[in-house]
This record gives sequence, C-alpha cells and structure tokens, in this order.
Amino acid sequence: MEKGKFIALEGIDGSGKSSQIGRLTARLEGMGVRCLATREPTGGPVGSLIRQIFTGRVTADPRVIAALYAADRIDHLVNEVDGLCAVLDKGITVVSDRYYFSSYAYHSVDVDMDWVIQANALSAGLLRPTLTVFLDVPVETALERIRQNRTVEEIFDGEERLRRTRELYFEAFRRLEDVERVAVVDGSGTPDEVAERIWAVIAPCFSQADPA
Repeated sequence: MEKGKFIALEGIDGSGKSSQIGRLTARLEGMGVRCLATREPTGGPVGSLIRQIFTGRVTADPRVIAALYAADRIDHLVNEVDGLCAVLDKGITVVSDRYYFSSYAYHSVDVDMDWVIQANALSAGLLRPTLTVFLDVPVETALERIRQNRTVEEIFDGEERLRRTRELYFEAFRRLEDVERVAVVDGSGTPDEVAERIWAVIAPCFSQADPA
C-alpha cells in the first residue's frame, strides 16, 4: 500500500489556513483520496493545557509554550491512538496546519531561535511534510482579518509582530532544511482564487490529480 501524503498549510494568523484546509480536504476526497484533516493543539492533556494558557486560565513563559507544543506534536505524530505516522502508513493523506513551526512562529516570537529549534528537533526528525504550502498575505491584510474575526486579543497582535512571525517561518524552513518542500502561495483574493493557487502546487503530489 502506498503511504499517504502529508500536506501542511502554514502562514501567519489571518492567512486563511483553516478554511483552505477544509476546501483542500473536500477536493481530495472528491477524487477518492482518503483524508484526515487535523489541527493543533490536539485534544489530549498537553493540548488542553495549551488551550488553558491561551485563554488566560493558566500563565506560562513563552519558552514553556514552545516546549508544550513540541510535546503535543510528538504525541500527535506517534503516541496518540492512530497517530499521524500510523495514519499515513495506512495510505491516508493528512492535511494539517501548524506542523512543527507553530510553537515559535505563533507564540514564542521572543524566544531564542536556537532553543526553539532544539525543542522542535525530535518531531521534525519523526515526520516531515510531503509539501508545505505557505499562504503569504500582506501583514496589513492579515491583521485586518484578525480584527474582524477575533474577540480575544492575540498575543502577537500588531503588524510588527506578524511581520516578525513571517520572518521566523522562513528562518525555520531554512534551518530545518525544508526549503525545497515549501511552496509559497499568494493568499490574497477570494477564498476560491486562493484555493485554485493551492491546488496548482499540490496537484502534482497526487497521481490521480486532474490538472484542470
């Protein structure tokens, strides 16, 4: 049985990852590709603690958040029932956001990058995406989307914080030697327009892909 593909969608908050994961999963399933759409943090104990930190019920240093994300991700890859590695081995394609970049690109922007790379090294060694799609939008557009759709102020709110987040993504791609598996896609425009741009770079990963 051919192993499933692992497609990761990344981008600064407000880039539209969540809606595009749904669109891509539906398109692949319409082609007969078995899919699992997944997001982090997961529903286990570590993921629940991360959510409590985000809501303010628990306080934690950003370095702790990075370590918790690394632990949650390893559980997600290997230790949970039907972890992602097992799912891929069954020939199921996984479409995910926030792979091993989120712990610093979203929530630990002020943490030393060397420390964060170390915290994420194990999960990066366990599994790397077949393809990472980075949805690139102007920082001003992303911030406007956040303000329209969020009722809780984000830790990284502000154009400069989002701009720095984008820089950290690309530093991570370089330092974790994933640049060749990253496709940068323009995330501006209507959701349908963005979905077609994403499909143009993902379709070659699937032998059954319809170029139209």
